Amino acid sequence: MRCPFCDHPDTKVIDARNQRDAPVKRRRRECSECARRFTTYERIEDLLPMVIKRDGRREPFDRLKVISGIQKACEKRPVSTQAIEECVQRVERAVLDSSEREFDSTRLGEEVRAELRALDPVAWLRFTSVYLNFRTIEEFRAALDEIEALEGESG
Repeated sequence: MRCPFCDHPDTKVIDARNQRDAPVKRRRRECSECARRFTTYERIEDLLPMVIKRDGRREPFDRLKVISGIQKACEKRPVSTQAIEECVQRVERAVLDSSEREFDSTRLGEEVRAELRALDPVAWLRFTSVYLNFRTIEEFRAALDEIEALEGESG
């Protein structure tokens, strides 16, 4: 594994752990050249299903796309990196636990929306507005009414 800081090809594993409820192995590494430490995650990719896009295209499930979408929604919000990682793990787990070889992108989007609803209402609204392609203020109002109703039920 190459060091992401100095690009030296020799790093050593100083700690390895299986993540509970996640198909990933966490490895803490140290560069033998610059002595900086970093974390890598190892996962089996051949188990991941294909995602069926709205236009009918199929592509492999991409965890990085889920991370990117959630990070954009949570940008400048008081949401920790750890909370985002846990959210992504739950979405990934839902996809893998379905045992389906193909997973509809709308189901994936709904999984992300459900996680964001519990994580941060503003991040949920941001993601929802892009995901559902809001074009009018009325669509935003309807989404705000939805999140307010849900908060009223739980509060």
